[in-house]
Amino acid sequence: MKKKVLVFPCGSEIGLEIYNSLRYSAHFEVFGGSSVDDHGMYVYTNYIGNIPSVDSPNFIEKINEIVKTNDIDFLIPAHDSVVLKFAQESDAGRLRCPVLTSPSETCAISRSKLKTYEKFKDILPTPKVFASSSVQLNDLPLFLKPDVGQGSKGTHLAKAIEDIAFYIKKEPSLLVLEYLPGKEYTVDCFTDKDGRLRFCEGRERIRVMNGISVNAVTVEDNRIGELAQKINSTLKLRGVWFFQVKENKGGDLILMEFAPRVAGTMALVRSKGVNLVLLSLFDAMGYEVDVFENSYEITIDRALDNKYRHNLDYQHVYLDFDDLVILGGKVNPAVMAFVYQCMNKKIKVHLLTRHREDLELSLRKYKLNGIFDELIWVKDGEEKHDYIKEKNAIFIDDSFAERKKVHQVNGIPVFDAHMIEALIEKF
Repeated sequence: MKKKVLVFPCGSEIGLEIYNSLRYSAHFEVFGGSSVDDHGMYVYTNYIGNIPSVDSPNFIEKINEIVKTNDIDFLIPAHDSVVLKFAQESDAGRLRCPVLTSPSETCAISRSKLKTYEKFKDILPTPKVFASSSVQLNDLPLFLKPDVGQGSKGTHLAKAIEDIAFYIKKEPSLLVLEYLPGKEYTVDCFTDKDGRLRFCEGRERIRVMNGISVNAVTVEDNRIGELAQKINSTLKLRGVWFFQVKENKGGDLILMEFAPRVAGTMALVRSKGVNLVLLSLFDAMGYEVDVFENSYEITIDRALDNKYRHNLDYQHVYLDFDDLVILGGKVNPAVMAFVYQCMNKKIKVHLLTRHREDLELSLRKYKLNGIFDELIWVKDGEEKHDYIKEKNAIFIDDSFAERKKVHQVNGIPVFDAHMIEALIEKF
């Protein structure tokens, strides 16, 4: 039987990467939970909403209720505050199932930048911390960031002493740190149940939006592995974790932060064969795991992904062939993904086409024979709308004129190729 995993909050970039790491696994069934109806409700098939926020007094009570009702085997936190809360409650024995993270002491250090720098100041390079009242002109520029925070939220670059006073007045808890102008790297890591660092790989954060790396490439740098080993030997870590470093003026790597959780752009190492979420789950189950990575070079570039909800109810799809199923002499994989979705849902797909060549031969040429429920070959002088008999049907065609006629005569929804993405459902 599949083990059941609950991800909370599931709609964060972290939660979406966890979903993508587990969605095709034959060993785990993924549940998503959220306090607000965010993007997770469009992605997770097993979605649980209206969970209290992590700061609510009944948060753990509700999580335990969900765990019991759904027979959840593992909790995976997808936000730094939830990481710490789950770790503390788990160590205190107040959670009904295990949490995929490190011990609470490690999580507490990771949640505070100041605690992190104090822990590692004599072990590896950390940013110089300034008292706001002692800043000199030759110290500028300086970087201000919250002691407790994530991403770039609440951060500021101070180019003048007056800037520091302005931001500190608004938020007295801001840390005043040396400015690191060089390249920035995230290092994805995995530590097994015996405390061994089994994997670490750096990726350069080439383009960042709202604190999230949206373009990155893996890098080879011996210094990164040395830093990872020092962190691993200083703290008790378990499973997936990461840390971030940035070059100072002299090109030295300076520790910015670490976190005992999944990072949103871990998809890059996953694409090379290292699924850190799966490794962590199997390690948590007591298995001896092996780590293998492909050696090819790869770059990740991320953008907004569209998901849709609709009230369409159809049992028949009438689908054009030329310039739709076949586009530019090739099979259109996006269209065929929808066709196979229909097959899974027992929705009949009728191929409705004016194809000028032998349709059977063309289907065999593209290895599409036997896929469609019905082949309708429209001859000259005939209209496609005459072949559509059902009311619970939709029509997909690249021709505006054909779509307009079918919509007017049959009164059913019609779609062009670019609209098919709205029909793709959760898998």
